Formats: sequence, structure tokens, C-alpha cells
Amino acid sequence: METHQQLLKILDALNRVSRGLRRSQDSPDSDLSAIKALDELRAASGLILSGDPLLVSLSQHLSQLADSVQDLHNTKPAKGLISFLTRWVRSHEVSRLAADIESELDALIDRENLSILTKNLAGMRCNVQASVASSEEDQLFDLMSVLQERLSRGFDIDLQDLLLKSGIFTELEWVLCNPLFSKRVREKAAISMKELVLFNKDVFVGSVLVGGSVKALISMGSLCSLQVLSSLIKAIKSPLVDEMESCGGILKIVGHLSSEDMETRAMAVECVMEIGYFGRKEAVESMINGGLIKRLVELQRGKWGWRERGSIHLRTAWRGLQCSWRWEKGCDRERKGLSSSRY
Repeated sequence: METHQQLLKILDALNRVSRGLRRSQDSPDSDLSAIKALDELRAASGLILSGDPLLVSLSQHLSQLADSVQDLHNTKPAKGLISFLTRWVRSHEVSRLAADIESELDALIDRENLSILTKNLAGMRCNVQASVASSEEDQLFDLMSVLQERLSRGFDIDLQDLLLKSGIFTELEWVLCNPLFSKRVREKAAISMKELVLFNKDVFVGSVLVGGSVKALISMGSLCSLQVLSSLIKAIKSPLVDEMESCGGILKIVGHLSSEDMETRAMAVECVMEIGYFGRKEAVESMINGGLIKRLVELQRGKWGWRERGSIHLRTAWRGLQCSWRWEKGCDRERKGLSSSRY
């Protein structure tokens, strides 16, 4: 673990230097500082980079970059076309090498961060105890936060390969479904799983539907779990609503409309709207049979202090449910008409 952390620090430092080179190449002082920083980092990382076959090319690129920066620094600015073109070519070469190194470093940092997280989780699985130490939870929380931030930057094919090979979704699901972890750690695992689905729905949707994450989110019943469910319903649509209905989750969502916490009630209304929009007729009927209308009326009357803030929101939710139910009812009539037609 210490070796991974040391390598990660070196990679982050190299990444900052390469980005700095791309942004400022016109100042001689920046050239000198870049040369000094590269020399120091190469000396500090020599043994670590040379000991990993995957880092050999990075070490070679760093040497080329240091030489190119030195050549650029030795090219004194002067008047004349030849001097201008020479400095421009060398500056372009520095920029190209820095961009290549930056891309390579991003991939290596992703690999190291994911490796640290998966090894951390694997170690916890092997040493299951009656409770998890707070220091271990803090470290796990920070690692999942790093993953969440990286996933929020958008799709990357190399990162996707790393995610699939690591089996990180299954590991996060284990955290979510494990009551030994604190609420905040389980919620962070749920958020990370949601980010994985948004990162590539084609790959991770099936894992959500066949695993126990939906039941775990519903049983938690917290504001964060409802927010994650709302995002997943928007992403996966009717298949997730069907899964929620099969495990009795829809009735529990309706029950949260009577929560004492205003934000939880608001998020429950959001989930109800998503279920009504994306779900089938059976899902809407399940909500109605579970007392949805009564709870919406109570909210509309301001029983929980929501009269002004939530009235428009509730009217929108109710109209959406009515439209969804009427649309499904019309589809049923059309299907029955087609099946009874004679040709």
C-alpha cells in the first residue's frame, strides 16, 4: 500500500509539471523551473519507475521531455525568421511530449487509484469482523470519493477496461449491502455505483438489476438513497421500476411521503414522479393502492408544512401520474382491439 501511495504522489507531481509546461513556454524562468522540477522528479522516481514494466515508456518520455525543455531553454530568443521557427518547432515538441505524458499519467493515476481501492476492499472482505474501524472507513470513504470525482468527468475507454477488470461494481455493492459499515460509507458506495451506471449504462445496468443494490437502497430509506434511486430510475427507466415493484419497493417509496423530514418528502415526490413517468400501469396502480392519493392530498393541505412550497410540485406529480395511467389504459384498449380484429 505504501508503494502505491508513493507512486501515486510521484505521478501527481509529474502531471502538474507536464501541465505547467503546456501552459507556459514563453518565459525563460519557467523553462529553468521545469528543468529543475523534471530533474528532481526523475531522480526521486528512478527506482520506482524502472521497477514497473508499465512505467518504462513513461520514464523514456520523461527523458525526452527533459532534453526538449533543455534545448528550448538553450535556444535564445532573437530577431530573424530562422530563430523564430527554431524556437517555435522546439516549443511545439515540448508541448506535444507534455500532452502525451499527461495522457499517459492520467491513465496510470486511474490504474493506481482503482488498484488501491480494490485492494482495500479485498482486504476488508478477508478480515470481516463485528465492526469496521473508523480509520478504515475514513480511508475507504476518501478512496470512493476519488473514484466518484473521476467518473464524473465523463467516459473514457481505458478507464472502462480498468473498471471491468477490477470488478469494482461488485465490491461497491458489497459495501452498500453490508450493515457493518456506517450509513455515510454505504451512501458513498451507492453514489459511486450510480456514477458507474451514468458512466456507461450499457455495461453496468445489468449489474444493478441482478444484484441486491435496489433492495439495499430501498431498505436504507435515507435522503441520499432516494436521490440515488431517482437518478437510477431516470437512467434505467422501466426495468428498474419493475425491479422495485417486485421487491415491494414502490410501497416503501410512497410511505416516505409521510416522512417528518421535508427534504425526504420532496425526494419521495420526485421518485413518485419518475415511477409514474417511466413505470408501467401496474406500477402506478401499486402506488395508488398503497395510499398515494391520500398522502398527496395531505401534503397539498399542508399537514406537514408543505402548503406553499410543494403545491405546484404536487400538482405536477399528480397530473403526471394521471397522464401515465391514461396512456397505459389507452395502450391496453388498443392491444385488445388489435387482438380481437379479424383479417
